[in-house]
Amino acid sequence: MNSGRLTTHVLDTAKGKPAAGVRIMLYRLSGQSHRKIAETVTNADGRTDAPMLAGADLKAGSYELVFCAGDYLRASGQAGEGTLFLDEIPIRFGIADADAHYHVPLLISPFAYSTYRGS
Repeated sequence: MNSGRLTTHVLDTAKGKPAAGVRIMLYRLSGQSHRKIAETVTNADGRTDAPMLAGADLKAGSYELVFCAGDYLRASGQAGEGTLFLDEIPIRFGIADADAHYHVPLLISPFAYSTYRGS
């Protein structure tokens, strides 16, 4: 049985605090297939209450996390109703070892974002 897991969190770098209430969708990619396999919302600490994937559900392959940053930026008063510079932020990444912990955080502001493989 796999012991790996996929986790994420979102930090609001403009406000210097966790980003609560960010909707996140997870897709498994295979050839032309782009299938949603999980969806969650960040808690008050900007984290998910459970891993996005864990155990036997975590398989080696290509994935995409889509963060609904625009909804969060509007709700937090950092963006208006017009066209946003950042709205949905997709991050494609690969999982090579299904027994490892993959942590994919997102740091956002109204005009920039960054990510990295965390621990």
